[in-house]
Amino acid sequence: MFGKLFGNNKTPKEEKVLPWQNLTSIEQLDEIELSSKGKTQLIFKHSTRCGISRMVLNQFTEAYDLDLNADLYYLDLLNYRDVSNEVGYKFQVMHQSPQLLIIKNGVVVIHASHGAINDLDLSTFI
Repeated sequence: MFGKLFGNNKTPKEEKVLPWQNLTSIEQLDEIELSSKGKTQLIFKHSTRCGISRMVLNQFTEAYDLDLNADLYYLDLLNYRDVSNEVGYKFQVMHQSPQLLIIKNGVVVIHASHGAINDLDLSTFI
């Protein structure tokens, strides 16, 4: 009865899985820089203890176009703080969380944090 009353009779939504590559070492940053000369690289910095970061990550996942020609990296910045710090140094961006960096030809072409991440039209940077 309550399911019909409150519209809870919908079939469960299929979970979308992105082709994340875990960013866990500083050495990977050199690989990302090199790979960015032929293919756009995206780094999503996420704080696993932050509700806003989780919300933005969920929205990003839902909106992400699986047909984009880009490598997608996930950085758990709490477990890999040294990698997160090095991302800032190497790519000359101030640390924020959550944060998305788009890297082409060895440099960050744009970065965004919080809700602005989901305002980016990624296809314009691929």
